[in-house]
Amino acid sequence: MQNNNTFKFEFVALMASLMSIVALSIDALLPALPEIGSALGVINPANNQLLITMIFLGLGFGQLIFGPLSDSFGRKPIVYIGFVVFIIASIICVTTKSFEMMILGRILQGVGLSSPRSLSISMIRDSYSGNYMAKILSIVVMFFILVPVVAPTLGQFLIHLYNWESVFYFNLIFGVLIMIWFWLRQPETLEKDKRIKFTSHLFIDGTKEFFKHKDAVAFTFISGFITGSFMVYLSTSQQIFQEQYNLADMFPYIFASLAISVGLATFLNSRFVVKYGMMKIAYVSCIAYAVISVLYVVIFSSGENPSIAILLGFFALQFFAVGFLFGNLRALAMQPLGHIAGIGAAINGFISTVMAVPIANYIGNFVTTSVLPLFIGFSIFGILSVIVFIIVKKKVRLVNT
Repeated sequence: MQNNNTFKFEFVALMASLMSIVALSIDALLPALPEIGSALGVINPANNQLLITMIFLGLGFGQLIFGPLSDSFGRKPIVYIGFVVFIIASIICVTTKSFEMMILGRILQGVGLSSPRSLSISMIRDSYSGNYMAKILSIVVMFFILVPVVAPTLGQFLIHLYNWESVFYFNLIFGVLIMIWFWLRQPETLEKDKRIKFTSHLFIDGTKEFFKHKDAVAFTFISGFITGSFMVYLSTSQQIFQEQYNLADMFPYIFASLAISVGLATFLNSRFVVKYGMMKIAYVSCIAYAVISVLYVVIFSSGENPSIAILLGFFALQFFAVGFLFGNLRALAMQPLGHIAGIGAAINGFISTVMAVPIANYIGNFVTTSVLPLFIGFSIFGILSVIVFIIVKKKVRLVNT
C-alpha cells in the first residue's frame, strides 16, 4: 500500500501500460478494418465497425467476472488469468476464416483484457483516494493516451510490411512484455486482511453495496453516456476520414493529432484537479462537451460535411473536454467504493460499457455520408450527462444544508 500522497512513476507507468494493451488492441486495428472485412467476406463495410464495438462488449461483461474475484483472491493472479483468455482469443482471431468467429474472438479479447483494464483502476483505488486519486488517474490516462497517438500508424506500418494478422501478433508480444514487467515489479495492492471472503453471493452482495452509493451510480451513468458517444467516433473514424474525406493515407496522423488533444487535457487535469476538485472540473467539462456538439449541429444542420480543418477543430475541442472527463468520472464513481474496489470498478465498467455499445452501434449505422449523426449523438448524451450532474449537485447541496 502506497502513501496517500506519494507519487511513484513506475507504478503510474505500469498501470498505464496495463490499460494500453486494450487501446493497442482497438486502435492499431483501425487501418486494417477494410482488409479484414475483405478477407472474411464482409459485404457491408458498416459491419466492420463490429470489430471495434464488440471488444467493448467483452470488456463490459469480463469485468463482472474478474472484479469480484480480485476482491477475494487479490489483483495480481486475476490479471494473469485475464491475459491467458486474451491469448486464446487472439489465436482465434488470426486463424479464423469466418467473420462471425472473428467477432467471437474480439468479444473474448475484450473479456480477457477487462482484467488488466479494470484491475489497474482497482489497484489505483487500493493505493490512493480523493482528489489525489483523480490526479493519479489523470496521469495514468495521459500516458495511456500515447498509445492511440501511435497505434494507427503502427497498425498501418505492420499491414504494409506484413499483413493484418501481424497486428494481432504484435499485440500479443507487447502484452507478454507488460505481463513480465507486472510480474517482476508490481507488489500486490490488496492486503490479505482487506480481502472479502469468496462466497456464492459475493457478486450479489457487492452489487447491492454499489447501488447504495447513489453518486457512484450517477457518475457511472454519465461515464456510459460519454463513453458511448465517444465510441461512435472510434468505430466510425476510419469510415469518416478514409471514405467521406478520402484521406486514407492521412488517417493515422489525423487520429494521432486528436488523441493529443485528449492527452493535453488529461495532463492539465492532473495539474489542476487537486486545487479545484474533480467535481467542479468534471461538471464544467461536461457542459463544454454538450455546448460544442450542439453548436456543430446548429451550424451544420443541413448534413453537408464542413472542410476537414473545421471538422478537426470541432473534434479537437470535443475531445479536449473528454480529456477532463474520463479520469474524473471514474474517480468520482470510485471514491465511495474503496472497501469494494474490485467489484466497484467492475460494475462501474460494466454498466458504462453495456450502455455505450448499443449507443455506438445504433448511431454508427447513420454515419454513412455525413458526420452530422455523430454530433447529434454527442449532443443528446452530452445534455443527458449535464442533467444527471445537476441532479447530483442539487442532492449534495441539500445534504450539506
